[in-house]
Amino acid sequence: MNFDIVWDSLPRFLSGAVLTVEITAVSLAIGLILAVPLAILRVSLNQLLSLPVQGFTFFFRGTPLLVQLFLVYYGAGQFSDTLRSLGLWVLFRDPWFCGVLTLTLNTAAYTCEILRGGIQAVPHGEVEAARAFGMSGSKLYRRIILPKAARIALPAYSNEVIFLLQATSLVSLITLMDITGVASRVAARSFAFYELYLTAAIFYLVIVYGLQGVFRRIERRLSAHLRERPEGDPAALRG
Repeated sequence: MNFDIVWDSLPRFLSGAVLTVEITAVSLAIGLILAVPLAILRVSLNQLLSLPVQGFTFFFRGTPLLVQLFLVYYGAGQFSDTLRSLGLWVLFRDPWFCGVLTLTLNTAAYTCEILRGGIQAVPHGEVEAARAFGMSGSKLYRRIILPKAARIALPAYSNEVIFLLQATSLVSLITLMDITGVASRVAARSFAFYELYLTAAIFYLVIVYGLQGVFRRIERRLSAHLRERPEGDPAALRG
């Protein structure tokens, strides 16, 4: 075991960890923004609205992420003339953009389905009660359905966040130096595969358990009103 190579490579691993977190955060943020309207369209009774979204989620959930990444990164080269004429080639020749675009579309598809399940799990009685108070359309979604659906979908969404973080390791195949990319680059030169990939695994473990802790706190906060309170608690007496 050669731990000197691990110690010497720590700055590069830290830089790779920053890139991993950055790609994950950007992809999740944009993916979530896309997923909310897609989920609303997905549950629409109008098939002209729901079927295109269903096709989008079917493709991105039914094909390997690696294939999607290669389609965007390498496939864009076949249309370089068209992309240049549209002024988009400067984006598609950048591996960071291609990696984030692929991960964003992938997580948008999964998050859309998670939110769809959450929306459909909102108790019908609560929706009818809101309608009885005069809520409809966007106000009904904004004040009743989406907050309730988000609370229901949070455990499944936390798993999606962790899956996406682990999936970022694929961007090392398009030359990005994330945690896995650093391990691969240094191991190819030093042949210390065990030490370097074990270090990469430890970095992923730290980030994953940090994320799990954050989501656990959010879930506890959102479900605080559902937990039993000890006898004598003034809040319990009021409830």
